[in-house]
Amino acid sequence: MSVDATDFKQAMRQCAGAVALVTVGAEHGTRTGLTVTSACSLSDSPPSLIVSVNRNASAHTRIREEGAFAINFLHEGHALLALTFSGQKGVNGDDRFAFGEWKRGATGAPVLIDAVAAFDCVLAQEFETRTHSIFVGEVRGVSHAATAAPLVYLRGHFHTPQEIRETISLGDLDARHLSWTDFS
Repeated sequence: MSVDATDFKQAMRQCAGAVALVTVGAEHGTRTGLTVTSACSLSDSPPSLIVSVNRNASAHTRIREEGAFAINFLHEGHALLALTFSGQKGVNGDDRFAFGEWKRGATGAPVLIDAVAAFDCVLAQEFETRTHSIFVGEVRGVSHAATAAPLVYLRGHFHTPQEIRETISLGDLDARHLSWTDFS
Protein backbone atom coordinates (compact mmCIF):
# COMPACT_ATOMS: atom_id res chain seq x y z
CA MET A 1 0.00 0.00 0.00
CA SER A 2 1.33 3.41 -0.96
CA VAL A 3 0.67 6.63 0.95
CA ASP A 4 -0.51 9.57 -1.13
CA ALA A 5 2.13 12.36 -1.23
CA THR A 6 -0.49 15.03 -0.52
CA ASP A 7 -1.76 13.16 2.55
CA PHE A 8 1.82 12.70 3.74
CA LYS A 9 2.57 16.42 3.36
CA GLN A 10 -0.63 17.40 5.18
CA ALA A 11 0.21 15.07 8.06
CA MET A 12 3.77 16.45 8.28
CA ARG A 13 2.39 20.02 8.41
CA GLN A 14 0.88 19.07 11.78
CA CYS A 15 4.36 18.41 13.21
CA ALA A 16 6.22 21.48 14.43
CA GLY A 17 9.81 21.78 13.26
CA ALA A 18 12.63 24.03 14.39
CA VAL A 19 13.58 26.38 11.55
CA ALA A 20 17.26 26.41 10.61
CA LEU A 21 19.51 27.68 7.86
CA VAL A 22 22.03 25.23 6.45
CA THR A 23 24.92 27.35 5.16
CA VAL A 24 28.01 26.44 3.18
CA GLY A 25 30.88 28.23 1.47
CA ALA A 26 34.13 29.45 2.95
CA GLU A 27 34.62 32.38 0.59
CA HIS A 28 32.45 35.37 -0.32
CA GLY A 29 30.93 34.71 -3.72
CA THR A 30 30.79 30.95 -3.13
CA ARG A 31 28.38 30.89 -0.19
CA THR A 32 24.88 29.49 -0.38
CA GLY A 33 22.31 28.02 1.95
CA LEU A 34 18.75 26.89 2.43
CA THR A 35 15.98 26.89 5.01
CA VAL A 36 15.15 23.53 6.62
CA THR A 37 13.09 21.98 9.37
CA SER A 38 14.92 18.68 8.90
CA ALA A 39 17.92 19.23 11.20
CA CYS A 40 18.30 17.47 14.52
CA SER A 41 20.78 16.11 17.01
CA LEU A 42 22.27 12.69 16.30
CA SER A 43 24.71 12.09 19.16
CA ASP A 44 26.81 13.80 21.80
CA SER A 45 29.66 11.29 21.36
CA PRO A 46 30.99 12.63 19.09
CA PRO A 47 28.76 15.74 19.00
CA SER A 48 26.92 15.42 15.69
CA LEU A 49 23.76 16.41 13.86
CA ILE A 50 21.87 15.20 10.82
CA VAL A 51 20.13 17.23 8.15
CA SER A 52 18.16 16.17 5.10
CA VAL A 53 18.88 18.23 1.96
CA ASN A 54 17.12 17.92 -1.40
CA ARG A 55 19.62 16.93 -4.08
CA ASN A 56 18.25 19.73 -6.31
CA ALA A 57 19.21 22.41 -3.77
CA SER A 58 22.24 24.52 -4.67
CA ALA A 59 23.73 23.81 -1.23
CA HIS A 60 23.69 20.04 -1.78
CA THR A 61 26.65 19.88 -4.16
CA ARG A 62 28.46 22.63 -2.26
CA ILE A 63 28.30 20.64 1.01
CA ARG A 64 29.95 17.69 -0.75
CA GLU A 65 32.60 19.95 -2.31
CA GLU A 66 33.41 21.91 0.85
CA GLY A 67 33.11 18.98 3.26
CA ALA A 68 31.73 21.41 5.84
CA PHE A 69 28.50 23.25 6.63
CA ALA A 70 26.77 25.09 9.46
CA ILE A 71 23.30 24.57 10.87
CA ASN A 72 21.94 27.84 12.28
CA PHE A 73 18.71 27.56 14.29
CA LEU A 74 16.64 30.73 14.00
CA HIS A 75 14.84 32.91 16.55
CA GLU A 76 11.52 34.74 16.34
CA GLY A 77 13.12 37.78 14.67
CA HIS A 78 14.50 35.70 11.79
CA ALA A 79 11.28 34.98 9.84
CA LEU A 80 12.35 37.18 6.90
CA LEU A 81 15.75 35.48 6.88
CA ALA A 82 14.02 32.08 6.75
CA LEU A 83 11.92 33.20 3.78
CA THR A 84 14.98 34.65 2.04
CA PHE A 85 16.96 31.40 2.33
CA SER A 86 13.90 29.41 1.21
CA GLY A 87 14.00 31.23 -2.11
CA GLN A 88 10.64 32.95 -1.60
CA LYS A 89 12.16 36.44 -1.83
CA GLY A 90 13.95 35.89 -5.15
CA VAL A 91 17.41 36.20 -3.58
CA ASN A 92 19.92 33.49 -4.45
CA GLY A 93 23.37 32.21 -3.50
CA ASP A 94 25.80 34.59 -1.86
CA ASP A 95 23.29 37.47 -2.02
CA ARG A 96 21.30 35.80 0.77
CA PHE A 97 24.11 36.63 3.20
CA ALA A 98 23.41 40.37 2.84
CA PHE A 99 20.68 39.64 5.38
CA GLY A 100 21.68 38.81 8.96
CA GLU A 101 25.07 39.10 10.64
CA TRP A 102 27.56 36.37 9.75
CA LYS A 103 30.97 35.21 10.83
CA ARG A 104 33.21 32.53 9.45
CA GLY A 105 33.16 29.36 11.57
CA ALA A 106 36.10 27.10 12.40
CA THR A 107 35.38 25.03 9.26
CA GLY A 108 34.98 28.15 7.12
CA ALA A 109 31.20 27.77 6.89
CA PRO A 110 29.05 30.89 7.45
CA VAL A 111 27.67 31.03 11.01
CA LEU A 112 24.78 33.32 11.96
CA ILE A 113 25.99 35.43 14.88
CA ASP A 114 22.65 35.76 16.69
CA ALA A 115 21.29 32.26 16.04
CA VAL A 116 19.45 30.50 18.87
CA ALA A 117 22.07 27.79 18.36
CA ALA A 118 24.65 27.39 15.61
CA PHE A 119 26.63 24.25 14.85
CA ASP A 120 29.70 24.43 12.63
CA CYS A 121 30.21 20.94 11.19
CA VAL A 122 32.50 18.85 9.03
CA LEU A 123 30.77 16.36 6.77
CA ALA A 124 31.27 12.95 8.39
CA GLN A 125 28.85 10.76 6.41
CA GLU A 126 26.20 10.93 3.73
CA PHE A 127 23.23 8.70 3.02
CA GLU A 128 21.26 9.02 -0.23
CA THR A 129 17.56 8.51 -0.77
CA ARG A 130 15.66 8.98 -4.01
CA THR A 131 15.34 12.78 -3.69
CA HIS A 132 17.42 13.80 -0.68
CA SER A 133 20.72 13.16 1.05
CA ILE A 134 21.05 12.87 4.79
CA PHE A 135 24.24 14.61 5.83
CA VAL A 136 25.88 13.75 9.16
CA GLY A 137 27.92 16.62 10.50
CA GLU A 138 30.46 16.31 13.30
CA VAL A 139 30.41 19.53 15.28
CA ARG A 140 33.63 21.58 15.35
CA GLY A 141 32.14 24.75 16.82
CA VAL A 142 28.97 25.70 18.67
CA SER A 143 27.32 28.89 19.90
CA HIS A 144 23.96 29.56 21.50
CA ALA A 145 21.73 32.30 22.90
CA ALA A 146 19.47 31.06 25.67
CA THR A 147 17.36 34.22 25.80
CA ALA A 148 15.97 34.16 22.24
CA ALA A 149 12.66 32.44 21.47
CA PRO A 150 13.19 29.70 18.83
CA LEU A 151 11.37 29.93 15.50
CA VAL A 152 9.25 26.91 14.59
CA TYR A 153 7.21 26.08 11.50
CA LEU A 154 3.77 24.54 11.94
CA ARG A 155 0.72 24.30 9.66
CA GLY A 156 2.23 26.60 7.05
CA HIS A 157 3.18 29.43 9.43
CA PHE A 158 6.00 30.51 11.71
CA HIS A 159 5.46 30.34 15.48
CA THR A 160 7.39 30.56 18.71
CA PRO A 161 6.93 27.93 21.42
CA GLN A 162 4.96 28.82 24.50
CA GLU A 163 6.03 27.37 27.81
CA ILE A 164 3.37 25.44 29.72
CA ARG A 165 3.37 27.25 33.04
CA GLU A 166 0.69 25.45 35.00
CA THR A 167 1.77 22.51 37.09
CA ILE A 168 1.51 19.18 35.32
CA SER A 169 1.91 16.25 37.68
CA LEU A 170 2.96 12.71 36.97
CA GLY A 171 2.13 10.96 40.18
CA ASP A 172 3.96 13.01 42.79
CA LEU A 173 6.49 14.48 40.32
CA ASP A 174 6.28 18.03 39.02
CA ALA A 175 6.70 17.53 35.25
CA ARG A 176 8.07 21.04 34.70
CA HIS A 177 11.28 19.93 36.40
CA LEU A 178 11.73 16.63 34.61
CA SER A 179 14.24 16.10 31.85
CA TRP A 180 14.56 13.29 29.33
CA THR A 181 17.35 11.79 31.42
CA ASP A 182 14.83 11.22 34.22
CA PHE A 183 13.06 8.69 31.99
CA SER A 184 16.08 6.68 30.86
